[in-house]
Amino acid sequence: MLSMHTSPLAALGGRETGGMNVYVREVATLLAAGGGGTSGLKVDVFTRRSDASLPEVAEIAPGARLVQIEAGPAAHVEKEDLPALVHAFAAGVEAFAAAEGVTYDLIHSHYWLSAEAGDALAGRWDVPHAAMFHTLGDVKLRARASEREPEVRLEAERRLVRRLDRVVAATEHERRLLRQIYGVSPSKVSVIPLGVDLDQFSPADRAEARRRVGLPEDERVILAVGRIEPLKGLDILIQSLSAMSDLDRVGLYIIGGDERAQPELHRLATIARACGVEDHVHLLGARGHEELPDYYRAADVVAMPSFYESFGLVAVEAMSSGVPVVASRVGGLASTVVDGRTGYLIAWRCPEPFAEKFDLLFANDELRRALGASARLRMEESYAWTRVAASVAALYDELVAAHARPADATAV
Repeated sequence: MLSMHTSPLAALGGRETGGMNVYVREVATLLAAGGGGTSGLKVDVFTRRSDASLPEVAEIAPGARLVQIEAGPAAHVEKEDLPALVHAFAAGVEAFAAAEGVTYDLIHSHYWLSAEAGDALAGRWDVPHAAMFHTLGDVKLRARASEREPEVRLEAERRLVRRLDRVVAATEHERRLLRQIYGVSPSKVSVIPLGVDLDQFSPADRAEARRRVGLPEDERVILAVGRIEPLKGLDILIQSLSAMSDLDRVGLYIIGGDERAQPELHRLATIARACGVEDHVHLLGARGHEELPDYYRAADVVAMPSFYESFGLVAVEAMSSGVPVVASRVGGLASTVVDGRTGYLIAWRCPEPFAEKFDLLFANDELRRALGASARLRMEESYAWTRVAASVAALYDELVAAHARPADATAV
């Protein structure tokens, strides 16, 4: 597995950390352990070394290793500067494999930078190459006109989707976008959702969870979790507070952000002051993934006002915790959140519809609890990580078998 720009073991909430990090870590762990009915694979996950103090090789789980590759300085490099390091990263992966005497049966790349490196390695090693882009540049540009994406990314994604043996999409919506925007045949796209740890993210006593994370017991809590960037629509969420009919004892808690998110955090704080809701908005900064279950359990509702989400792992974690989600009807959220059953989907990117749903849920505890229970049941039925790992393993088997067949074996 290639995860060039971010380590699966990195703390969540930063500019480059989120659902993808969780996906790579969980799937690698389960594939190696034989979870989901797999027989147990040897998995090496390669990432670019961004910290000189980290070991070259570390264990993610038995049978799954994380390998740090020297490509550029052993320090943080802005994502915009990483394309220049792709070839060095690919060369480093190749050198590590040669030194270890390891051969790989398949490459699974994550994000376009990794897919670019994987494309070169797949050609040299003559192995099949699957990739999950997690987000696509052209899709982000269509979702929010003010987004900026480098041309090198747009060109690479348009080229790579045609060269890959298989594109892994998180939702049927993403498969449709790949066909409509990039002209990718649906037969070249496998839909495998992200998953959730049903034991870690599970319903529990709300009052006790609030005590553990330090939230007021008598407050009505709206929670938002994720990267702090304009695409997440957190300004809409803050503005929605001023549109609520009853703001008494309402608190909006936003988790996420690192030192590079300070300009956006400052903008959000300015909006809160301008709307007169600064006393209701709490910017908590990043939290460890192991801390999130209690924050979800402490919340009355989780909000995702994003302009685009390829999947929406936060929504799945919240629903697995028995909490309803109010989210924009965009991208993967339209697949993961069932409107009126596990929460609500908002068609318009404006504050008032969010405020209306918050008012409704806070005024009706029975409805809120019913939506949360239904959300948990849906997660149990479809989103266990073991199901995801089994689907990924089956895809690997299919691609390796197809690659091993002679070129004319399928001729009729």
